Amino acid sequence: MIILLPFGLKAQNSPIPNPTDVIGFEVGSDFHLATYEQSIEYFKKLDAASDLVEMRETGKTSEGRTWYYVLISSKENLAKIEHYKEISQKLAHPKGMSREEAQKLAEEGKAIVDLSGGLHASEVAGAQHIITLAHQIVSEAETKKFKPILDDVILVLWPSLNPDGQDIIANWYMSNVGTPYETARTPWLYQKYVGHDNNRDAYMLNMLESRVVGRTWREWEPNVIHVHHQSSPFPTRIWLPPFAEPIAPQTPPIVAREVNMIGMAMAQELETEGLPGAVHMGKGFDAWYPGYIDYLPVMQNIPSFWTETALYRYATPYFYTIRDFPEHRKDLRVESLYNSPWKGGWWRLRDAMQYMQTASIAVLDYSSKYKETLLFNKYQAAITTIEKYRNEPPYAYIIPQKQRDPSRPVELLKRLAFNGIKISQLDKPMEYSGVTYPQGTWVIPMDQEFAEMARQVLDVQVYPDLRDTPDGPLEQPYDAAGWTLPFQMEVEVVTGTVPLSDLFREALTPVEGIPLETTDDEGQDLNKTDFVTGAGFDTDKVAAGIKPLPGTLRGSGSSLWLDPTENNIFRVLAEAMKDGLTVSYDADARKYGVKGAARSKINQWIKDYAINGKMGSGSGDAIVKTRIGVYRPWTASMDMGWTRWLLDNYGFSYASVRDADFKSNNLKDRFDVIVMASEWPGSIENGLEPGSAPPQYAGGLGELGLRNLNAFVEQGGTLITLNRSSNFAINALHLPVSNVVDKVDRAKFFTGGSIVQVKTNPQHPVMSGMQSNANLFVYNSPIFVTQEGFEGEILAKYQKKGSPLMSGFLVGEKYMNGNAAALDVKHGKGHVILFGYQPQWRGQSMGTYRTLFNALLYANKLSGVEREVADEWQAIIGKPVDEKSNSED
Repeated sequence: MIILLPFGLKAQNSPIPNPTDVIGFEVGSDFHLATYEQSIEYFKKLDAASDLVEMRETGKTSEGRTWYYVLISSKENLAKIEHYKEISQKLAHPKGMSREEAQKLAEEGKAIVDLSGGLHASEVAGAQHIITLAHQIVSEAETKKFKPILDDVILVLWPSLNPDGQDIIANWYMSNVGTPYETARTPWLYQKYVGHDNNRDAYMLNMLESRVVGRTWREWEPNVIHVHHQSSPFPTRIWLPPFAEPIAPQTPPIVAREVNMIGMAMAQELETEGLPGAVHMGKGFDAWYPGYIDYLPVMQNIPSFWTETALYRYATPYFYTIRDFPEHRKDLRVESLYNSPWKGGWWRLRDAMQYMQTASIAVLDYSSKYKETLLFNKYQAAITTIEKYRNEPPYAYIIPQKQRDPSRPVELLKRLAFNGIKISQLDKPMEYSGVTYPQGTWVIPMDQEFAEMARQVLDVQVYPDLRDTPDGPLEQPYDAAGWTLPFQMEVEVVTGTVPLSDLFREALTPVEGIPLETTDDEGQDLNKTDFVTGAGFDTDKVAAGIKPLPGTLRGSGSSLWLDPTENNIFRVLAEAMKDGLTVSYDADARKYGVKGAARSKINQWIKDYAINGKMGSGSGDAIVKTRIGVYRPWTASMDMGWTRWLLDNYGFSYASVRDADFKSNNLKDRFDVIVMASEWPGSIENGLEPGSAPPQYAGGLGELGLRNLNAFVEQGGTLITLNRSSNFAINALHLPVSNVVDKVDRAKFFTGGSIVQVKTNPQHPVMSGMQSNANLFVYNSPIFVTQEGFEGEILAKYQKKGSPLMSGFLVGEKYMNGNAAALDVKHGKGHVILFGYQPQWRGQSMGTYRTLFNALLYANKLSGVEREVADEWQAIIGKPVDEKSNSED
């Protein structure tokens, strides 16, 4: 949905408003930051004054702000904007188009360039420079520099790619200017749930903002996407493509070349303007992980990239000398990809903005000069991909409807569809490669333009070992090393290794549904079979047509019994507990029961959530009733944010537990379960250093908090620690457990954000619904062994020999062999659930959601149910590992 704003008729020959006059200070001046509201006020006035500007509303943010982008181009181009958008769509989806037709469209069309900043809101110069960039373009529209740009380019300019964050950061900074906390970090995330991870959500689209941006890009299919960031490796002033090694293996070559060309064009323009310090490649910013919102579009045949400009802190200036430089940069040595070393001096917000503005203009200038090449190469990249997968595997991905959890393939396919992947279904049973697939089976034929995007997330990742020698330092990935979605989401996906026959293709019907009206109101859930609220993915016609198998209800009796294999049953349990219904657990059947619900309500659950239930008698072994607390540190934890997002979307009631709450010895009176997301142990105990933030936000749990947390567990509470927080629990509560890799050098043990396989304990309630061999996502994760005095149970453990790696990168498998990935540690009357993995990592690891949900319910009577525990799950006594070189691992 695009809303043309009724800002009235544009005054002819009106003076172009100066940002200073509208906002009240010079944008880019020391100690000042414009808020999103101030930026929008300026753009509304610019729109009213100029016929080169058209402002459009594109959706809402998580906090409910109205989100805009701005079109800037010649008056003639804006008058034909829908025509040029149609050309862009044709070139993006060119199946059946001849080369000659594409060349004509490339000649006629305009380069659509998407520019933005502010995605990471604490990197403040991005959103600030958008204001001054727009003013310069429009006020200098008739100059030799900008007239060709306006004639050849349609600029899609986002005042901010994170409106909520821009206001959060600007208001925080301006409230602290002139105080000792002027440059203090915010004690909360600059996005409702995930903060910095808003640039790690491109293919999953879990955040509302990711879907708004993705929806807008599918509407325009830009020819270039450029997102500004601020984190250039010191002392360089701006990092530009080419990217560091490695890059995503499914990157279309012609698109990668285009990105590299644009990177060099930016560097040349910076040198022309006398702005030193541009650098390329290096060892930091690789493009391996496809979850970046500013890199995934490369797999959709769009030259898309980010740049990193130097940052001090907010709008506070700083003077650098050579003494501040790292040793290897103090000689100011000229390098082939760092031609003009920066020598130090003052660095201000306006300096960062000048570098960004110069780079932005260089992108626009390149797009103008090479407009036809950009447009034609989009066609060429698409056709090359289509032809590639007509002639080599994978020819298709086949996804059966009948799965352990029937909603899980729907979650996967809707996300792919929203990102432009075309999906079909068999209209009758068909044989392929010796297997007969039933009617309704989903098929992703790979001879389609965005096929590389599908392959990049469905295939197994093998991160390259880039060390110069086996014993050399690891070249660790900038982000995750492996993310294979079928493994993370526990979905059976069959890779087609032989060509699809004509008969098989004739049985395929493209999936299409009736798309929902675009609404970004997350207060209502318009399609409950996927757990994303609001309209979710169903504004896309393909996503709207992806439906799970209908739920079923069998048996008779007064209780509804539900299998935790299916994630959606936890939404039912959360709703039932809110409604005061009786929820229980049967340890033998490993199922949850709901008693007291009206039959009409049960039928509605079965229909809405597409779950499979069974009516029966019996009351189970324990009533399930839990009061949940989620630890929320003032260190702005992203993993905590993802945890809150998951609980909110599944309807679990919980309270936030702050550091101050631990100072009171009444935790057990308020909570049955406390969950700590993945945090560094020192961060939990100490928090923000005193003096680095206002006093109300400084410090962590402290000694008193640790004693009270210990008392909470000893009195019968359940503490759940995710990943790194498990190290905190082991030390703080003096648990008879050790992390065998706690002191191991990363050259000897490293997982790099990868997927590994473990064996799970089938009898423990926390592992209910898990496969006996299950995939986990690990990232700087502990590996447990038990010590003398251990009471409890092993929940999951690694195989005794060989590598457990499924996708990604692993060095040092010997540290994992035979040891535990998760434990239930009895402590006093209570329990500590130690997860050595991330069950909710970025919302992707749906195959392990249930372990977190089960743990949240593992309290009070349920945690006290007696069961026989097999010897293999009782303890793992630590054994010393022979320390050998990596070459012998």
